[in-house]
Amino acid sequence: MRWFQRGDIDGFFGLAVDNLVQLLLIDALCRHVLGFSDALLYGQVLPGAAVSLLVGNLYYAWQARRLGQALGRSDICALPYGINTVSVFAHVFLVMLPAKLAATAAGAADPTTIAWQAGLVACFGSGLIELSGAFVAERLRRATPRAALLSTLSGVALGFISLGFLYRSFARPVVGLVTLGVLLLVYFGRLKFKGGVPGGLVAVALGTLIAWLTGIAPVGEAPAHGHGLQLPLPVLGPLIEALTGDMLWAYLAVIVPMGVFNVVGSLQNIEAADAAGDPFPTTPSLAMNGLGTLAAALFGSCFPTTIYIGHPGWKAMGARAGYSILNGVFATLVCLTGTLAYIAWAVPIEAGMAIILWIGIVITAQAFEATPRAHAPAVVIGVLPGVGAWGAMMAKAGLRAAGVDGTTSAMSPALVPIFQRGDVWIDGAFALEQGFIFTSMFLAATTVAVIERKLRQAAAWCFAGAALSALGFMHSYVWTPADTVLSLSPAWPFVQSYALMGLVFLVAPLVTTRSDGPAH
Repeated sequence: MRWFQRGDIDGFFGLAVDNLVQLLLIDALCRHVLGFSDALLYGQVLPGAAVSLLVGNLYYAWQARRLGQALGRSDICALPYGINTVSVFAHVFLVMLPAKLAATAAGAADPTTIAWQAGLVACFGSGLIELSGAFVAERLRRATPRAALLSTLSGVALGFISLGFLYRSFARPVVGLVTLGVLLLVYFGRLKFKGGVPGGLVAVALGTLIAWLTGIAPVGEAPAHGHGLQLPLPVLGPLIEALTGDMLWAYLAVIVPMGVFNVVGSLQNIEAADAAGDPFPTTPSLAMNGLGTLAAALFGSCFPTTIYIGHPGWKAMGARAGYSILNGVFATLVCLTGTLAYIAWAVPIEAGMAIILWIGIVITAQAFEATPRAHAPAVVIGVLPGVGAWGAMMAKAGLRAAGVDGTTSAMSPALVPIFQRGDVWIDGAFALEQGFIFTSMFLAATTVAVIERKLRQAAAWCFAGAALSALGFMHSYVWTPADTVLSLSPAWPFVQSYALMGLVFLVAPLVTTRSDGPAH
């Protein structure tokens, strides 16, 4: 298996766009929400992110090549890897911003530094959970039906990837639909451009050209100056200071569920890779992810890494090991040289959004193709929570756009009856949103067990849902001025509901008889 193959160019463009989106998001949130100075953002946060991205991408490229050599194959695709999008929002809005506001209220001289230290603690804690989870996750993987793991990813792919970029494509149809047409030709039509030019390169180049011709690009004003080369340096002093204070305990309610969320999400992506024919070992794959997150915290980044969704799509593009190396080098250069602002100015996200949309489509299709046909209903049930959680996020975005932003009007339980008058049960959407990864997995696994008439197993999955609801990892939320956020307090209605649902399955053999007719 060679280090680089032609398909790695296509894979690189797709994965690089995905990582670039996260870096642009970090740049915007740190500067505009948290008020980080250029020295802190470009001198500490982004160099720390570069370390975590480089070590992980190089490892997963090496891992893919090693697996290819062990199996005697040349078609192994490295696990995609990057910064965790969900954690970016969680750490900014649930850890760093509250820390800054509390420090400001207390009259601290430098609230942004305190916010940064709180982010380091959250990132370090998440890394420890990810690293520890690597040694027990394989048992969870063996006990969980493939339909439960893959359908969970499909819900995320449909809601948070496909639908979001579909909206964006139709908002910019000249770029979005034209570049989508290029990808359909290459990846679904299995056609090649003459001269061997990669389809992903054609799509991004064409999208960039159209964006400039139609005025979408350049984006904003041209950067006035660069920030020079910024080498990553350890931040052990600030991290130890934050860990020995009260920040760890203050934000444990966010750190623990987000760490567990990252472990489960990465585990599901390893299962997706296995379903696509690449059987990566669970423990070292997850352990490297945890080490990458720890490296981020040790060098100044507040944002955990993850094994990305999308392996089947990159593999279908022809990506192997080299795309991971190229992505790691690209992200490192962007973070260390301060060129992120220039890229954002010249190459709008619209130029590469069709690639991300296509990845979501492939992931969703895989959930049906790689599971037994009889399990299709379980896949559908597993998809629904992810789409529902995305819908809850859209509802919140609509409320903020209408003025519910924590300054003019507060989000509160008073909104529930207003939504219900339009037959929108928003309280159910907000409850579903919290811990939806677990909800999706449990419901799909329960459905598979029922389809196979393993009713005790179905009951066990329901009781697991009751347990996580009791711990506050699922469905438990509190109202804040601008959001509903996870609360590690028992969600008693769901504890009771899952327990009763499990009881139904335990009692079922006593009150039902077997039917061999067709399923309806």
